[in-house]
Order: sequence, then C-alpha cells, then structure tokens
Amino acid sequence: MTFKTLLLAGGALLGSVSAASASGFQVYLPSQQSIGMGGVGVGLSMEQAAQFLNPGALAMLRQNGVQVGVSATFARQAFRPASGGEQRELQNTVVTPFNLYASFGPKEGKFRAGISVYTPYGSTLRYAEGWEGRYSLREITLSAIYVQPTASYALTDKLSVGAGLMILARGAVNLQRSIDVAGTEGKIELDGKTKMGFGVNAGIFFKPSDKLSLGVSYRSKIDARVEGGDVTVTNPIPALQANFAGNKFDATLPLAASVNFGVGIMPTEKLTIGVDVNWVQWSAYKSLRFDFTKDGQPAQVGRGTFSESKREFQDAFTFRVGGQYKATDKLALRLGGAYDMTAVKDGFVTPETPDGNRIIGTAGIGYDITENFGVDASFMFQAIQKRSQSEQDLVNNGTTDRPAGTYRTNISIPGIGLRYNF
Repeated sequence: MTFKTLLLAGGALLGSVSAASASGFQVYLPSQQSIGMGGVGVGLSMEQAAQFLNPGALAMLRQNGVQVGVSATFARQAFRPASGGEQRELQNTVVTPFNLYASFGPKEGKFRAGISVYTPYGSTLRYAEGWEGRYSLREITLSAIYVQPTASYALTDKLSVGAGLMILARGAVNLQRSIDVAGTEGKIELDGKTKMGFGVNAGIFFKPSDKLSLGVSYRSKIDARVEGGDVTVTNPIPALQANFAGNKFDATLPLAASVNFGVGIMPTEKLTIGVDVNWVQWSAYKSLRFDFTKDGQPAQVGRGTFSESKREFQDAFTFRVGGQYKATDKLALRLGGAYDMTAVKDGFVTPETPDGNRIIGTAGIGYDITENFGVDASFMFQAIQKRSQSEQDLVNNGTTDRPAGTYRTNISIPGIGLRYNF
C-alpha cells in the first residue's frame, strides 16, 4: 500500500481553501453582478463587491450598501481509464458558496469602510464505488469561510486606494480513499480544520474620464495550516497495525498570490464594458509535506512518518471580458466570458483536481425593484478541457500515485443575489 496518493489528494484539497482563481472545482465567484459579466470588476467601481475585486475602487462608490448572493455549483465529470473499460461518472453533488458585502461612509466623503464574508472555494466530490482510482481518491469535502475588513480612500476625485485584511476564519477538510493491505481493501480518512490565516488584498483605482477607468489589485499568499488533523484507518490487518500507528497529521501549504489588472470602458451612459487579467503565481507550489504523529511524537502511517507529494504547479493567467447594458432605468442585462489557464501540468492531473484550461460563458440580469432595493441573477458555464495522461507520462514525472486515463468535466453555476443601498 502507498500512502503517497492520499497525501497528494490532501494537498490539492488544502490548496482549494483559498486559491484566488485556480484549479479543481473552486471557481471565481465575486458577486452575481460580476459573474454575469464574466467575472470582471478590477477596473470598475459599480458595487460593494469592489472589496474583493479591487479595494481601491470602494471609495468611488457614492452610496452605502449591503449585498448578499449565493450560487449553486453543479459539476459533471467522467473518467475513462487508460487501459480501456467502462467510463466512470462522478456522483452528482451541489455546493452553495455565498458572498456578503457591506460598506459605510459619508456619501460625499473621501473615506469608505467595509466588511465582507464569503465562501467561494467550497467543494464536494464523490466517485462511484469500485472506480479504478479509488486508491487515489473516493471522496473529498471542503468548506471555508473568509472575513475581510476593508478601508478605501479617494486621494482625488479621479484616484483612490484601498486595502483589506483577508482572514481565513474557518476551514474544514475531509478526504477518503481505499487502501490495499495484504490483499484486503480498507479505507483511510483525513479529517482536519485549518488554522486561522491572514493575507492582504490591496488595490488602486484610477478614473481619468467618465468613459474610462483603470484598476490594479494584489492578493497576497496565505499559508493554510492543518495541525492535529485526524487520521482514521478502517479494516486494517492486525499484523500490520503498527504500520498505521499515527493518528494525527500536520501540513502547511503556501497558497499562491495573485496580481489583477482591469479596464473599464463606458462608451455610453447605458453600456459598461470590463476587461480583466488575473495572474496567479502558482509556480511557488512545488510539493507538499505531511507529518504524522501520535501523542505528539512522529509515528508511522503507511511507509513512514512523513510523505511529500510532487505538484510542480505553473503560473496561470485568466482573461475576462464582460459587459452590462441598461435596457431601462430598472433593468440591466449582462453577458461575459473568460479563458482560464490551468496551473496543473501534463502528467500531474489528480482525481480531486482533474483540471484543464477552461472556456467560460456567463449571463446575468439585474432589476431595481425600488430606488434602493434590487435583485441580481447570474449563470456561469465552464467547459474544462479534456485531460489525458498515460502510464508512461506518470512514470516519466514520478507521479505514479494517481490513475492514468482521461477526464472530462463541465460545471454549471446558477446564482441569485439581493442588494440594498442607503
């Protein structure tokens, strides 16, 4: 039995906790308005979600407000083993990340403060019983809650700056896979909670004219740490129980920083167009180490008291474009698209991150029910490029702790939000 595959999957799961725009089933969901426009917003100042997209743009809002939204992610995934045979389907799951933003300040003043709470990187995947990759992964579940206090200041009527403290307030991970112990199939499970983590989200916003705006923002790296997570083995062989003495695990993962650029174009009073580029610095993620203990001392799990898994991620760009058209004083129509480049290299694809380059299409609608109260609806569809890897690819890369084969994945994400300005 090799425990390395479990660690590899655990690394990807932890990596999903706060990835900015990343691999796997974690998707970029700033707000329903932004989603409808392809996820743009770094170079725009249109809504309270500026706290996430570009804190520098928050000071340019002329109204205080609160907005809340929720999305539902539906993933369809299939796997066909390289050796041939039956295509395996991922069991259907639904995850509902949400976002909440509020800001306050003098309506005609230069300063604005805000608070945001969001869970954009939750995930649940369950593979069918008996699938070929069950010794790499059977099931993973992730939940995370972020809190971000933000402050923004308008230096002039055209230039503003802002910053927020990103707080990984709560995270929980659970991962399960099958193990082969002396010809008997058992199960091993990792379950843990992440420690509180901190980072910075800062931005600059510049609007030289009524028809053009520019923005840049930076989200720093956060170390996601699990200390004292539980290791549970089901159906072990008594003679080999000493090989599974460890019942706790520790791991630290450096989560990538991102730099984000945006341009806003307002050719008419009714039409707003945004173009964004996100650069996620995933190349810092080379490998992940797990240390196993019992009663505070190193203890064996599988073949040793620790294990390292190769990741070798690469920097990744996402290109976004979207627009909003005010059909009437109350009705706004939105449309957008994006091309998201994967951070996962060929030969390094795993069951919990069967990631590829993504082609993304979005649409949305906004309606002002009253002068202060409105509703937004959004829909996103992601077509993830088919990823294939052979046994020889895995041997060449030293990644034989994952199955060879072909993955296909599509994701549908409807969402709805409410907003109130005062």
